[in-house]
Amino acid sequence: MRGLWRSMVVGVVAAVGLTGCGAPEPTAAVPSAPPTTTAPVTTPAARTGVPELQVELVAGGLEHVWDIGFLPDGRALVTERRGRIVLLSGIGPGATARPVEADLSDVYVRGEGGLMGMVVHPDFAESRRFTTCQTHMQDGSPTDVRLVTWQLSEDGTSATRVADPLVGGLPINQSGRHSGCRPTIAPDGALLVGTGDTARGAVSQDLNSLGGKVLRVDLETGEPAPGNPFADAQNPAQRLIWTYGHRNVQGVAVRPGSGDVYTTEHGPTEDDEVNLLRPGANYGWDPSRGGTVGGYDEDVPMTDLERFPDAVPAVWSSGDPVEAISGADFLSGAHWGDLDGALAVGALRGEKLLIMTLGPDGAVADVSIPAPLDGTFGRLRAVRLGPDGALYVSTSNGTNDEVLRVTPI
Repeated sequence: MRGLWRSMVVGVVAAVGLTGCGAPEPTAAVPSAPPTTTAPVTTPAARTGVPELQVELVAGGLEHVWDIGFLPDGRALVTERRGRIVLLSGIGPGATARPVEADLSDVYVRGEGGLMGMVVHPDFAESRRFTTCQTHMQDGSPTDVRLVTWQLSEDGTSATRVADPLVGGLPINQSGRHSGCRPTIAPDGALLVGTGDTARGAVSQDLNSLGGKVLRVDLETGEPAPGNPFADAQNPAQRLIWTYGHRNVQGVAVRPGSGDVYTTEHGPTEDDEVNLLRPGANYGWDPSRGGTVGGYDEDVPMTDLERFPDAVPAVWSSGDPVEAISGADFLSGAHWGDLDGALAVGALRGEKLLIMTLGPDGAVADVSIPAPLDGTFGRLRAVRLGPDGALYVSTSNGTNDEVLRVTPI
């Protein structure tokens, strides 16, 4: 099937840089007359077969774009790992990008840590709230990974904290390694959060720790969402846990129509995983070997069925080498043709987009790689389906990073 992608079209619009003040200097010039930035709002035409893909540049001049959140007025927020929130003037090609004034001085930016995932609240039109996941420091020393809820000003120029933390106490590694951290809102309004194990051997299997887990949280209160599998646990942290035994969850996606939750997860030297979540289940990562070894033994299987016979096997594994898969979302709508319902997954190390078609059992039945997104843009991190039915992807190369719009043609 991969050969079908070789004739696909790449349409790239010229980059537009960051504007505004009160933040580090932008890396690209600002045009005197920016083009229209609103993405088409008409219903895309239905298609049959496997469509070709077009890739358009929404905005450039960014740095390590971690996540994308869509606002009801057609604009979008993005997070940069270095500790900056940016407002895009639209989600169509040629959007301008302006830093949002926000106090992010306590974000611990090191290694894989910093300002990471983000969700825009469903009631944003009234509340103007969004929640970020970020590594936190106090007096220059790392303390935890936490979820912080913000309120964007009416004019979009600034944001203030309204819940700090919404949830705190997620473990952190001083090096920033395996910080996670991807939030996504479930159809029932609960906040799902994929976390990292901080490269510590016992964390993933420890139900008193929030590392190496997927959490399910009340978005308004930070309390456990109703129906959590460990709701009656004595330890407050355990009550937030939806699944455990993960290594470093980088993507959380909800399958349309079913409500099934899939995660994308970094493996060590082999076996990145896509997992289908079951409440209360163990996904089998245990570098401590049941507490019998010290340090961080990465020679153990990603899903250790010998130690944990009831652990849930992955629905897809990369084998060797790993792709370092990151953000993920489902393609949805008849305009995607035969790709309607497929899972789109970005890869950092692999520098590609993987399109995963699911079988009737929910497992990955086929993987294809569209040529326009195979090594063309470098490391791909955020993957979010936009309100216009297009797929939005960010790069994470460190300089002149971009937000891309992917559509079937």
